[in-house]
Amino acid sequence: MQHGLVDRILRLGTLPAAAAALTGALALYITLVAFGNITDFDSNQQFVQHVLAMDTTFKDDDLMWRAIGSRTVRNVAYIGIIVWEVLTAIVLIAATGWWIGALRRGVYERARRAATLGLVMLMLLFGVGFIAIGGEWFAMWQSEKWNGLEAASRNFMLAGVTLLLIHLPSRHWRSATP
Repeated sequence: MQHGLVDRILRLGTLPAAAAALTGALALYITLVAFGNITDFDSNQQFVQHVLAMDTTFKDDDLMWRAIGSRTVRNVAYIGIIVWEVLTAIVLIAATGWWIGALRRGVYERARRAATLGLVMLMLLFGVGFIAIGGEWFAMWQSEKWNGLEAASRNFMLAGVTLLLIHLPSRHWRSATP
């Protein structure tokens, strides 16, 4: 009897259980980010406004033509970011649910695919949206006050590590017969 309990507890140390936990952690994270951006719209709106306006950069004439002067366009960009965050949260929440079911059944393909989609969405948000477009195109790296590159890099790396973990070869991924 006690041996069965130990085996069930040790199952939490498998690659699928780790994938489920990390997917769930990132689902919670992006859900809280999206919720915060919706309920406290102004805080991060200011961030996006300043990055796109490039008003806290070095004001190099060779770069300033990239600045977006229209507040409306900047707001549309911010709303687009929030929509992407919400969609990513939905996918990662669903993936987490599928992971939980998969841990019981031993069939992981749906959970792996959904988690992969959500994690790539998260990596695109931070890698393309914040690091490439915000950081390089809009020279966010030049701003002392409105520089989100460290946080974006951290989020990109967490999602990337989780994605790699999900795709590591393992005997645990072999589907159990239903």
